[in-house]
Amino acid sequence: MPSPAAGSPFDQSRYQVRLDWGRAGLERLAPADVVVVVDVVGPSSAVAARIAAGAEVALAELEAERDGGAIAAAAAASGSLVLLGCLRNAGAVADAVLGEQQRRGARTSIAVIAAGEQRTAAAFDGSEGRPAPVDAVELRFAVEDLLGAGAVVDALSRRGLDHTSPEAAAACEAARGLGGAVRHLLTASGSGQELIAAGRRDEILAAAQLDVDAAVPTLRDGVFTVA
Repeated sequence: MPSPAAGSPFDQSRYQVRLDWGRAGLERLAPADVVVVVDVVGPSSAVAARIAAGAEVALAELEAERDGGAIAAAAAASGSLVLLGCLRNAGAVADAVLGEQQRRGARTSIAVIAAGEQRTAAAFDGSEGRPAPVDAVELRFAVEDLLGAGAVVDALSRRGLDHTSPEAAAACEAARGLGGAVRHLLTASGSGQELIAAGRRDEILAAAQLDVDAAVPTLRDGVFTVA
């Protein structure tokens, strides 16, 4: 549950739109009214597509899938409204957040959490068959999540929710500046190459599309439904 020390220089509490990485980043930030979890080649894109097709998705289905599910569960436990965001629905997520602020009739704080990827140190050095120490788990920077989180921050800014932390602003400018190269960046990234090697090129290409889904997975009572 997010509970940063009072006055922490890393909680970004002075800003309306905040950004950090992984479960630790969620815990580091000041509690927010809305948490947007961005796991572009994990739950965010996949669940957005299923929700758009009319399905409902239980949170329990995601908690074992990559890292976004665990972050969403922790954010829900804190009492925040939890949304799943990605490149495919960045604009729709911003619309949902703006709608939530209008519903509340008050300034609404937003934490955008880029999931990254938790892997053992052994997996990073290419020796996945060798056991790693229990504490040798590292968060891998994932360019797809940086761009997805930045796209969400950019969409929020374009709707007037632009009091962003430096961390959020940097991700936003990355998404703006590299927007024309997203397809190449995702397919050439570590995550993209891993999916391509597994015969799943279509998944990374689908995840690289910007603003093609109007559905925003919203967590209510342990189930993701349309916002």
